[in-house]
Amino acid sequence: MLELIRFNSRIWFFTGSLACAGLLAMGAYFQFVDGLEPCPLCISQRIAILLTGLCFLTAAIHNPKPVGIKAYAITGAVIALCGGAISARHVWLQHLPPDQVPECGPGLEYMLQNFPLSDTLKLMLSGTGDCAEVNWSMLGLSMPAWTLVAFLMLTSLSLLQIWVSKPINPAGQ
Repeated sequence: MLELIRFNSRIWFFTGSLACAGLLAMGAYFQFVDGLEPCPLCISQRIAILLTGLCFLTAAIHNPKPVGIKAYAITGAVIALCGGAISARHVWLQHLPPDQVPECGPGLEYMLQNFPLSDTLKLMLSGTGDCAEVNWSMLGLSMPAWTLVAFLMLTSLSLLQIWVSKPINPAGQ
């Protein structure tokens, strides 16, 4: 049974990169087909998903030895946890009482054209009143809550690579 779940790390990393590509495709679907405009925190989460997927894809292509697998696994987990922190902040903003929600800010395109990059990044990561709106939910969870679940799963998948990369010791040897 253990043999079935202990694929080599290359397959797991590639699976993680496909999951990230699927998450990005879902985001594009919601934006371009359903017409849901992403808020600054949504865009930040997409960037974190992209970076996690690129880390996983690089690991799958590189096919490193155990020390490299550990490095990729830790890097992927750190990126996914950063994305999870952004998602957690987004969920927190969505659960604030209406009188405590921050004011809505300018659009990302406007911020990039008129603010210094450091101010734009700060605004993107802190969120605005736009981020507090819940435009979509499934099973009682908003999109940022589902994204948080996805980031936690990606973190787990990444850290499992450390366990998977250890050689299997046949019974009694």
